[in-house]
Amino acid sequence: MRKITSLFHFEITTKSFFASFVLFIFSGLLLSINAQSKEIITVYNVRNYGAIGDGKNLDSPSINKAIEAAAKSGGGTVWLPAGTYLSGSIHLQSNINLHLDAGATILGAPQEMNAYDETEPSTAGPYQDGAHTYFHNSLIWGENLTNVFITGHGIINGGGIVRDDLILNKMNDHDNWKNPNPPAMQPLRLGNKAIALKLCKNVTIKDITIVHGGHFAMLLTGCDMMTIDNVTMDTNRDGMDIDCCRNVMISNCRVNSPGDDGICLKSTFALGEFRITENVTITNCQVSGFQEGTLLDGTMKPRPNASGRIKLGTESSGGFRNITISNCTIRSCRGLALESVDGGILENITISNLVMTDLYHYAIYIATGNRNRAPDVKTNSRMKNVLISNVIATGVDKMSGIQIMGLPEEPIDGLRLDNIRLITKGGGTLEDAAIKPRELGDGYPEPYKIGALPAYGIFVRHVKNLELANITTQFETIDKRPAAMFSDIQGLEINNLKLQTDQGVKAVLFAFDVKDLHIQNSPSLNQKTYLKKIKK
Repeated sequence: MRKITSLFHFEITTKSFFASFVLFIFSGLLLSINAQSKEIITVYNVRNYGAIGDGKNLDSPSINKAIEAAAKSGGGTVWLPAGTYLSGSIHLQSNINLHLDAGATILGAPQEMNAYDETEPSTAGPYQDGAHTYFHNSLIWGENLTNVFITGHGIINGGGIVRDDLILNKMNDHDNWKNPNPPAMQPLRLGNKAIALKLCKNVTIKDITIVHGGHFAMLLTGCDMMTIDNVTMDTNRDGMDIDCCRNVMISNCRVNSPGDDGICLKSTFALGEFRITENVTITNCQVSGFQEGTLLDGTMKPRPNASGRIKLGTESSGGFRNITISNCTIRSCRGLALESVDGGILENITISNLVMTDLYHYAIYIATGNRNRAPDVKTNSRMKNVLISNVIATGVDKMSGIQIMGLPEEPIDGLRLDNIRLITKGGGTLEDAAIKPRELGDGYPEPYKIGALPAYGIFVRHVKNLELANITTQFETIDKRPAAMFSDIQGLEINNLKLQTDQGVKAVLFAFDVKDLHIQNSPSLNQKTYLKKIKK
């Protein structure tokens, strides 16, 4: 028999059939049921704690009461049934599964309701923007927690949270980071993130949808053992930022973020220390830069110069290590970016099986620089042991196809590109072919800040131990630029390059400082001719 003690508080003494039925009803929740014994299963329904779910009354106090009750009893599932829950800051706690049922929406309250928590004190300094510095002013946040779960087929709608938060940059003196003197300012109740987690362990975020997520739909900083699976985002700025995290699995996600990065790994100084982002897997994901809202409604309208993309950087003082990216699509946005510019190392990276279409600015951008936005940087930014393979990129912007730029004093070391088909829109002129791109130096690493490159397909500078194999470059309209250009390369192996060029245009230009060059199976390249030119 069954006794109902509250809406979802059961005492169960059943046979296996009823146990299976309960598991079906609560699919996605971990329920321990022994069909031959009596056990208590507790789910905390937020409506029992005063939540109304009409989208008009503020429900976050009631949701927080349910979370507190679950935490006091050792943990459990806090359940939001169908409805719209107008909310300010929701405070996660350890051993809590915040579960949004199908039809449930957490809706961010308007700023004028002052429903978001105040920004907390920070001693991290100005080396990251204000949105990376303050966490408590978020729609859903947690800090120093263990066993954190956000699940279900419901929606988190940022609603009133903001995208632009320059006042937070002023608060932490972000724009004056080389000579910081932060002004005395009162804490602010400026809600600007949908989900923010700091220093949490054993985190799972699964099946939810986030729309209009503010500056960050997800900001996850200093977290360990984290799984993000089957999450959909259609948002107005960053999708998910994984910062100073370790042991992370990101899979089966769809992220539309025309206004900023889609899936972005970072290693900022937000924790007040140098901490590497490492052991991260990104697989079976889709990122895009369609107009906000048009991924979910299915119209997928392009937005000019959208960001989107999968990116490592820009903030990179802690570095990146042991990252794998595979089986992803990148559409109507910028392409793949690997950046180390703040004194950290980027190493042991494998990327495979990407399909990229209708790309702004570039398909692949790999860069090191010496911006050094961190305290007392004592090393050059470094990059080594990077493998990128099995890539198709079509509809690539005229600006650049594959762009690789190391530092003159610290070349990128050990880079292999294999089995890549690159088709650009073309349209490059003789004037473009004569451009001499400036060094990145301490600038912000973004191709549009340098502009069009003198090679439409591949441009490489300051690299050692570079391998290029099985690469095809083509253009849709006539391009007067060479297909590839190399300078300051120490060890270059080329095998099976097929490079389309216009009549009278050389396929490849090698500068005089390209050393130890080996070419195989590449009919468009005459090895003897180019070697003679290098030796002059």
